[in-house]
Amino acid sequence: MANFEKFVYRFGKFSTDGNREMKHLLGGKGANLAEMSTIGIPVPPGFTISTEACKKTIDNRMEWPENLIDQVREGVKHIETEMGLKLGNEEDPLLISVRSGAAVSMPGMMDTILNLGINDEVVEAIIRKTGNERFAYDSYRRFIDMFGDVVMGVTHDHFEEAIEKLKKEVGVKEDLELTASHLRELTDRYKAIYRKITGHMFPDDPMEQLRFAINAVFNSWNSARAIKYRQISNIHGLIGTAVNVQAMVFGNMGEKSGTGVCFTRNPATGESKLYGEFLLNAQGEDVVAGIRTPNPIAELEERNPEIYKELVSYTGSLESHYKNMQDIEFTIQDGNLFILQTRNGKRTGAAAVKIAVDLVEEKILSKDEAIRDLVDPEHIEQLLHPQFKDGEQAENTILGSGLPASPGAAVGKVVFDSKKAEEAGKDNEPVILVRIETSPEDVGGMSSAEGILTSRGGMTSHAAVVARGWGKPCVAGCSDIVINYKTRSFTNGEVTVKEGDWISLNGNTGKVILGKKELSKPEFSEEYQTFMDWVTDIELMKVRTNAETPEDAQVARSYGAKGIGLARTEHMFFKPGRVNFMRKMIIAESKEERVAALSNLLPFQKQDFAEIFEAMEGLPVTIRLLDPPLHEFLPQEKEEIGKVAGELGVTPDKLLQKVNQLKEFNPMLGHRGCRLGITYPEITEMQTRAIIEAAIELVEQGKEVFPEIMIPLVGSVEEFVNQREVVDRVAQEILADAGVELDYKVGTMIEIPRAAILADQIAEKADFFSFGTNDLTQLTYGFSRDDAAKFLPDYIERGILKQDPFQVLDEEGVGQFVQAGTRLGRMVNSTLKVGICGEHGGDPSSVHFAYNTGLDYVSCSPFRVPVAHLASAQAVLRKNKEEDENSDKPMPTVRA
Repeated sequence: MANFEKFVYRFGKFSTDGNREMKHLLGGKGANLAEMSTIGIPVPPGFTISTEACKKTIDNRMEWPENLIDQVREGVKHIETEMGLKLGNEEDPLLISVRSGAAVSMPGMMDTILNLGINDEVVEAIIRKTGNERFAYDSYRRFIDMFGDVVMGVTHDHFEEAIEKLKKEVGVKEDLELTASHLRELTDRYKAIYRKITGHMFPDDPMEQLRFAINAVFNSWNSARAIKYRQISNIHGLIGTAVNVQAMVFGNMGEKSGTGVCFTRNPATGESKLYGEFLLNAQGEDVVAGIRTPNPIAELEERNPEIYKELVSYTGSLESHYKNMQDIEFTIQDGNLFILQTRNGKRTGAAAVKIAVDLVEEKILSKDEAIRDLVDPEHIEQLLHPQFKDGEQAENTILGSGLPASPGAAVGKVVFDSKKAEEAGKDNEPVILVRIETSPEDVGGMSSAEGILTSRGGMTSHAAVVARGWGKPCVAGCSDIVINYKTRSFTNGEVTVKEGDWISLNGNTGKVILGKKELSKPEFSEEYQTFMDWVTDIELMKVRTNAETPEDAQVARSYGAKGIGLARTEHMFFKPGRVNFMRKMIIAESKEERVAALSNLLPFQKQDFAEIFEAMEGLPVTIRLLDPPLHEFLPQEKEEIGKVAGELGVTPDKLLQKVNQLKEFNPMLGHRGCRLGITYPEITEMQTRAIIEAAIELVEQGKEVFPEIMIPLVGSVEEFVNQREVVDRVAQEILADAGVELDYKVGTMIEIPRAAILADQIAEKADFFSFGTNDLTQLTYGFSRDDAAKFLPDYIERGILKQDPFQVLDEEGVGQFVQAGTRLGRMVNSTLKVGICGEHGGDPSSVHFAYNTGLDYVSCSPFRVPVAHLASAQAVLRKNKEEDENSDKPMPTVRA
């Protein structure tokens, strides 16, 4: 046939077309069914319609591509041959199932239809063949229910009401108590419901049933729930779902039949023991839908030891073959065991690590395979934060949902301002700081609070960035609540929470929960320590941390951080007793007054840097000079202006005049970063002096110190040269007076697109680059990261953006600046050290990009350091695997 395109792939005992490597074509389920068929697992025969057929059908407004109907008919003949049965036959009837199966597992998102092929003649044939009338009509009524719901939109509730009404009429409580005659009556009632709602008779022709069912599965790819699941799970690049058509095996034929789901290991703990549930005389949806209470899988050994032994054998074979813990569905038909599905099982972080280590020790897989394939960065992140002890909270206690900006769980009393939070912190009283949005002035309260809740802001808002840096749970942008500072309360329209009331935050899910939930602290198992030792042995790109306190530095170092990639000096100015000196500098009328004010800050800065250097002894510490605009250090509210004016010894009018003078139309693009140092070089001088003098103190104590001074927001080489000259002049004067040698470096944060494009000019003068990907993303897109929270969800939902670029680095756009800046910089400075210090440094896919770009390090918040370690090691192993696979491919033919 000239235009033949293969859409149907068979699997079975005698003939199989696919294998496990064909997931994008056959879906995960279809690929695994084919694979199991080839290794001797008892799989009912069937065929898989490819994802390409799904895409072509949807693109062509549900018209099947040429040849698909003929290939489906051939697929049916394949099943008939292997089973010795015929679809629609009145002597030896075949029933089939139709299931979806995308390349990435999407449990419960798409549709399944069982018992297809049954009609009034076939049901009588089944009775004659099996002598089991109850089983026959149980299968029939189930098919009408599923076909009506999935294919024709007759919701399951209609059928559920009918069965409940019948059970009440005949005086029984359980479905199993219904007799054959009851089920025959129920089947007729189901048909009547179907006809009443659809206006059509229930279809008798099995091939017509099959075509309807296949189309329903195709359509389920674009169902609202499937689309939402893909958005939430960041599943991209798939073209559709495959359709698996398979011979039915029946778990509802009596007490020698049953169905179940099991894991080869405990998915919660990782214990090496079969874990799962089963039901006798049931079909699969009975277990999944909770229609009946299933039994623990261990009871199967008592009831049927031979079947249990056989199940253990097959599950063990599958785990060894796939080198991973498996999630398996099985059916027992009249004493015969069949495996219907296997896939890599979802598991908790603790289980993931234990399973990985155990499988290596059992010699099922290598350390490299365990790191590359078995543990996700999200698994590690789960282990690093306190969690709620109990399970999901009842829905009626959930006050609202926001963005899961910083993971973990937090419980505390509500407070609405930072000072109260600080006061509570001094008394060791747990509080949750609730703000419309936070600013740098809130850092004291944020530091004291157990967690942070805001009604505005995105994943990289001030609240989110600071919370992640400190390992504090944060729910940001919770628009479900309205905060009223005057009444010191917030409400979701139904429940009002007042200051002092207890709430709990789930930073993993973004849920805000009423009341006080019990927490458990993270504990690290021996397996975790073993696994992370393997990880750090593999990684090539270093992981640093973003930290500006010795406590954070020590936490990060305990997690294996190889230095500090970003210490934000502005946060230090808000500590008690300091901010007013900064304010005096800002309102000063002359350079002399500014220098005098800054001299009061010098000892504080020097002490801070000395403590950080000591915590990171022997490792590099990158300190960013003052970055934010000066107005952020001044009060904005009238009452606060009056209070601060008194503290500064000036009139409220004078302070208000300065506040108004410093207001900017767009602070992100305003008087900040290196621009402050150029206008007020005394700021750069003071900070440089504090850094170098602190370093000298430690050097004189015999300690190794490696300071790296980072000039922010440089857009031209002239700006960098101006500030470097100030740094070098002050540093050399101090070092000469002290008679000390110190290996310090001066570099810049590349966060302006122009700097990336002219990186070769800047690199001639700089010792290092650190890409500030937060601002680089803002300036590349023209998005304000806080205001973008208003429209980014719509962009993602509509497919305009695949992911939030403030969470996952935009490789196509922002990434091009990172690559260009790195390449251009190293063209003129081969020793140039390059890293990322934006929030993307803790995002696994962004870490992979950084490694593939050839960066020396990434830097992230302390509590994401282990996550970045794993991502860095996985980047090495996956690149190695890709290169190995490509090396096996034949070289392309070169034509003359």
